[in-house]
Amino acid sequence: MTDKATTEMAIDTSSALERRIDMTVALAEVDKDVEQRLKHLSRTVKMPGFRPGKVPLKMVAQQYGSQARSEAIGAAVEKAYGEKLREQKLRVAGYPRIEPNADASPGLLGFTAVFEVYPDVTLSDISGQTIEKPTLTVTEAEVDKTLDVLRKQRTIYTETDRAAIKDDRLLIDFIGRKNGEEFPGGKASDYGVMVGGGMMLPDFETHLEGVRAGERKVFDVTFPADYQNAELAGMTAQFEMHVKKVESPRVPEIDADFARQLGVADGDVDKMRVEVRANLEREVRKRLLAKVKGQVMEALLRVNPIEVPKALVAMESEQMAQAARRDMESRGMTMKNVPVESSWFGEQATRRVKLGLLLAELVKVRDLHVKPEQVRAIVDEYAETFEDPKEVVRWYYSQPQRLAEAEALALENNVVDWVLANAMVSETPIAFDELMGNAA
Repeated sequence: MTDKATTEMAIDTSSALERRIDMTVALAEVDKDVEQRLKHLSRTVKMPGFRPGKVPLKMVAQQYGSQARSEAIGAAVEKAYGEKLREQKLRVAGYPRIEPNADASPGLLGFTAVFEVYPDVTLSDISGQTIEKPTLTVTEAEVDKTLDVLRKQRTIYTETDRAAIKDDRLLIDFIGRKNGEEFPGGKASDYGVMVGGGMMLPDFETHLEGVRAGERKVFDVTFPADYQNAELAGMTAQFEMHVKKVESPRVPEIDADFARQLGVADGDVDKMRVEVRANLEREVRKRLLAKVKGQVMEALLRVNPIEVPKALVAMESEQMAQAARRDMESRGMTMKNVPVESSWFGEQATRRVKLGLLLAELVKVRDLHVKPEQVRAIVDEYAETFEDPKEVVRWYYSQPQRLAEAEALALENNVVDWVLANAMVSETPIAFDELMGNAA
């Protein structure tokens, strides 16, 4: 009997991406497969009182018949399903859902496979889209700003007995009371706070400047009307504060010691500035590209609205949730207390899936495939930030997964370059502080 005689199929295409294949599998063929499976099993099965290979087939069928039938039916459905996909040249997204079908004729088992297919992607014209390309040239002024940030990051605090001034660091205990009763979240011990740092409510902040170590103060604090805790919003509470320590900051000078802290072994300040500038230029290029890339991706999504399979979105959402869990666990957080649901990432996952399909089509149609030298250039640039670049390069090329990240980045760069060459581009200078996220 031929394969076509054992299965009958029909495809329902009523939904944009969902497909339903109705299948009927001949019971006679299933029975034949079950018999073959049981015969094969009887050669090795062990039962008390019988030597291996000598167990009666009837006894093997009694014990393993249900399992063999289930496997036979599964194999028949899988075969029929696979043949239809190949025949129709369907690109399936995710896994099918197999449902029983009770309308089959006598002698047949009926099933329905429900699944989604990839959408047909037809790229639209990008020439009418405008991409704003931010520009910034690194000068000595930007190097000075960066060095100033690096100096502040290495601030040393020393205990002092003078009155606290702006930028001092305090170690305090405090207790907040509303109507004479302590309230949740209003108490802390050995709490570090910067004078003028904006860490506390304005009414609290005003009482930090001018205090000395050992001083105790009692003062009122009025919570904002839109305070996150509704029970305290708009209320006035009384705080008792004990200042344990006042520490004054000392920002290091730009000298040989500072240069050595930044990795310049001989303490050469000029060499330090050259290295800082090179690192800064690399970071600026990276951030400028990220801003352009974001606009390019939005433009592609805007001119190419597509429906995406829910199965792919679900898988991407779960991958993002798993990544979030790993990240939180690496920070020492217990996931039992902080559950992460894949549903939280639905919108972002949908965007990723859409971009993945669009980029794949664009790369294929416009031949934007990655070249080995492009991947190597990305790896080399990253390796330059390490003490032993050659070792980093070797490590990259010994880790296929890590190298795949560089390949994906190179592919995105190719897409960006193509869009910039075919869309309207408007170059706009951007301030250094805005680019680096330091704008007030």
